[in-house]
Amino acid sequence: MSQTSQLQTMDVTARRREARTVIASSYLGSTIEYYDFLLYATAAAVVFPKVFFSGLDDWVGVVAAYGTFAAGYVARPLGGIIFGHFGDRVGRKGMLIVSMAVMGVASTLIGVIPDASVAGPWGAVLLVILRVFQGIAVGGEWGGAALMALEHSESGRRGFAASFVNAGAPSGAVLGTLIMGAFAALPNEQFLSWGWRVPFLLSFVLLIVGMFVRLKVSESPIFRAAIEQETLAKSHDSVTGTAASRFPLLQVLRRPRTLVFTMLAGAAGFALQVVMATFSVTFAVSKGAERQGVLYAFAAASLISIAFVVLGGRLSDRLGRRPVMIGGLVLFILYLVPMFQLLSSNNIFLIFVAFTIGLMIHSTLFGPMAAFVSEQFATTSRYTGASLGYQLATLLGAGFTPGIVAQIFKDSGQNTSSVALYLAGMSVVSIIFILLTREPKNNDLESARL
Repeated sequence: MSQTSQLQTMDVTARRREARTVIASSYLGSTIEYYDFLLYATAAAVVFPKVFFSGLDDWVGVVAAYGTFAAGYVARPLGGIIFGHFGDRVGRKGMLIVSMAVMGVASTLIGVIPDASVAGPWGAVLLVILRVFQGIAVGGEWGGAALMALEHSESGRRGFAASFVNAGAPSGAVLGTLIMGAFAALPNEQFLSWGWRVPFLLSFVLLIVGMFVRLKVSESPIFRAAIEQETLAKSHDSVTGTAASRFPLLQVLRRPRTLVFTMLAGAAGFALQVVMATFSVTFAVSKGAERQGVLYAFAAASLISIAFVVLGGRLSDRLGRRPVMIGGLVLFILYLVPMFQLLSSNNIFLIFVAFTIGLMIHSTLFGPMAAFVSEQFATTSRYTGASLGYQLATLLGAGFTPGIVAQIFKDSGQNTSSVALYLAGMSVVSIIFILLTREPKNNDLESARL
């Protein structure tokens, strides 16, 4: 083998090793961020109605707690815009570090908010404020983590690489649910007094671990190359070059069709995800199932689903993003009625089966989504475009869904058929917009424009 060939082989090997490191870092960081963000979902389902909204009718308290939960989703697009802007101008890595710090501090502070008996309504106000900071942080985290994994990877493996970022969501759910479930074993008075706070306080420990890992990864090579190309272009056309660099949001808004279609295509996936994490848990407990058993059933099912998220991403590299996502939505529509029947069984094993099948189906849809969204945008506006499209999808699909579903359930005389119909309708809308959106699997990410 010639010296040139040896150097090329070493270069390829080094790039692949760096890609594996970045994917692992993105997965770990995403897991920590979603531990914090989805831990709130679990607490909103089983704790906050009693701690911050005591004295209300049970389902009214649930709706109120889900309202504070929605605040995080309202803030996520803002986080996408803020972190996306600087991520497209300064770099992906720095924004990931800042977003993790914001999330870790906000989550830790949630663990020390005084309850309604001490602070009255101000406890709920503080809860909303910190939830907004959580939303801003995760709005910036997802885009950076997805792009780092995507832009370090070879063509033909991008769906697989980016899926590890979305695999962080069920991984974080497992971690958060297991820890919250362990403290849920305490006597009810102790759990509602101080036990639920410990999982939030542990966020500070996870923050230190995540920072240590994240500081070690390198900047995206595609982003570096695009910035060099843009700098070169400025010497020939300063007006065009400066506009593209300084206002990535304007680049995205010049193609509103891409942003709107991406948002609507992803909305149902988030609606189904959040219903599994919130309403389904509350519903199973309301039917007489033991709270800790339901939490552990959800955690075990989430653990199994992690492999299916990655499988969905890998399948999308072969079959395309759109066929895999549409297949997942169709299967979930068919599964909605049986799922609620299993959840109402008051049998922990059957509840585990309900969660497992639901999350397996959802994961095949969720796996390709990171690549599907990110590949729609140009390099110099990709952080902003991907973050904003993804976070608007979460706002539309997940932000208000727990409260809407709980209200539908309450107003229909606790009839799950109306809930299933609502979720099926959202799924059909997303299927239509996935079909209307171009297949991005073979897009050239190294081009500054798409």
